[in-house]
Amino acid sequence: ATTRNQRANEVDGVDYFFISEEIFLNKIERDEFAEWERFYDYYYGTYREQLENTIVSGKHILLEIDVKGALKIKHNYPEAVLIFIDPPSIEVLISRLKNRKTENEEEFRKRIERAKMELSLKGKFDYLVVNDNLDLALSELKSIINKITT
Repeated sequence: ATTRNQRANEVDGVDYFFISEEIFLNKIERDEFAEWERFYDYYYGTYREQLENTIVSGKHILLEIDVKGALKIKHNYPEAVLIFIDPPSIEVLISRLKNRKTENEEEFRKRIERAKMELSLKGKFDYLVVNDNLDLALSELKSIINKITT
């Protein structure tokens, strides 16, 4: 779930559940999220009920979430396996973000500060995949997923 605006190519209930900040905060109070985080100006979270229903059904779950959210999941679900997608270096990450041109200067600065914090926590993850060569990184990621799901 998220409080950010839905993008043109996104489908509510598929990509995210797009909800108001008021609803999100009420759900936090009712402990409806397995993890949640305020990321820049928006909230993001994983619904506990959906997660636990999927676990009970015996299916595997792949969450693409921020570092703090991943560590909350690991704390609450110790059987979770965490994979950190690592840039080759902070300089490469900065270059990639600049080339995307999706943030203004202030947003860019916040994103870099956040990235530095996240990089400092990568040692808490079970696996590390360096995203230097996309095909190689995808191959390594698939290999890890196959290993932990069989």
